[in-house]
Amino acid sequence: MPFLLSPLYLAIMLPGMVFMLWAQYRVRSAYGRYSQVPSRSRLTGAQVARRLLDADGLNDVAIERIPGQLSDHYDPRKKVLRLSAAVHDGSSLASIGVAAHELGHAVQHAVGYAPLNFRQAFYPVAAFASGAWSWLFLLGIILGVASPLGQGLMMLALVALCCYALFALVTLPVEYDASRRALLLLEGSRTLEADEVVGAGKVLSAAGLTYVASALQAVLTVVYLLLRSRE
Repeated sequence: MPFLLSPLYLAIMLPGMVFMLWAQYRVRSAYGRYSQVPSRSRLTGAQVARRLLDADGLNDVAIERIPGQLSDHYDPRKKVLRLSAAVHDGSSLASIGVAAHELGHAVQHAVGYAPLNFRQAFYPVAAFASGAWSWLFLLGIILGVASPLGQGLMMLALVALCCYALFALVTLPVEYDASRRALLLLEGSRTLEADEVVGAGKVLSAAGLTYVASALQAVLTVVYLLLRSRE
């Protein structure tokens, strides 16, 4: 039986899968709702980001409009805030909330927030590990868990997955801190009124659940590999 369809795998991973589906539903629901609620200021996500960046002394951070939906991100290497069309040009509470969240990463970068620096430095390792672990594990299964080579490959798969799980866990404080900074900036600058900050916060809280789900799945997969390697 393929290892991804084994009863052990399903028993361990099913809670994480269900949580991920629920988190995705929460994101779609919150973003869909608050993307229909315009801010009273009528400022776009890009205008809010530019205003808050300049107020915080981050005039050297550029803002770019990019394609895609919720493809927004901050590039610390080039100091560029990249916002999707809906966020860049939209004036809804969802658009402003997402733009402010990415701005939060720019602030983290400027103040030398340690978890962000670690995540940035560790990203190449995590990216390689996330793609390599399943192939190493599958090859170990094919060669046989009892064989030295098969056992070695499975241990390498476990190490690779642990690297990815570490990255996913470090991502949690980075993302939640960016949202915290975003809401403080929006409220402190009076860009949004108090009730509007609540709406933007619900979008960011829902988005944060997807990072929790990713970290949970990574940890559960480590548990599964650990148990399989001991069979």
